[in-house]
Amino acid sequence: MSKYVIDQPHVTAIPVRGSDKSFPIRRIYCIGRNYAAHTIEMGGDPNREEPFFFQKNAQNADTSGEFPYPPESQDVHHEVEMVVALKGGGKNISVADALSYVYGYGVGIDMTRRDLQGVAKEQRRPWEPGKAFERSAPMSEIVPVSDIGHPDTGRINLSVNGDLRQEGDLGQMIWKVAEQIAYLSRFYDIAAGDVIMSGTPSGVGPVQKGDVIHCEIEGVCEMTTKVI
Repeated sequence: MSKYVIDQPHVTAIPVRGSDKSFPIRRIYCIGRNYAAHTIEMGGDPNREEPFFFQKNAQNADTSGEFPYPPESQDVHHEVEMVVALKGGGKNISVADALSYVYGYGVGIDMTRRDLQGVAKEQRRPWEPGKAFERSAPMSEIVPVSDIGHPDTGRINLSVNGDLRQEGDLGQMIWKVAEQIAYLSRFYDIAAGDVIMSGTPSGVGPVQKGDVIHCEIEGVCEMTTKVI
């Protein structure tokens, strides 16, 4: 007999390359404005300041290859990012030790209802309506560190219907992956199953129903998603 008064919620998990097992997601942390050119295009200061994070829900992750255009928005944007999947965590992790907690990497898209995010910014309200909606985090499979190591350079790009929209290099991150993990662990008890979306290069822009989005990180993996 179940000890819960309702059915236990479904665990969201994403495939792992080379395995018949999957990676269960606990939380999704997203860093904002982590590439200088994107910071400028969003009206921010590209100088290195304290990082900031927002969250998506674990259930927002999706590997179906389809992104349903969400309701209550007329301006949905793509933001390609490297996904960092953690196998452990804790508090006050040092930068030197941080990468030892990484299980693997992938590519994902921080889909954003930009119009709703804009309203939230103007009214100084939380970003969740613009960021944490259903299937707002299309993701690829996770590629284990044992296969690819810890990529700190490499081309990251996104195209829509074959037209290149976003292009950058992982080496252009303002806050590197180890620094992001260490910083988050000062404020949260990070743990196995946590995912970090590590920032997007410049070129973010709108998508429409019928668009085919392709994104890739050199030496890591690639992914295709269709807007439906």
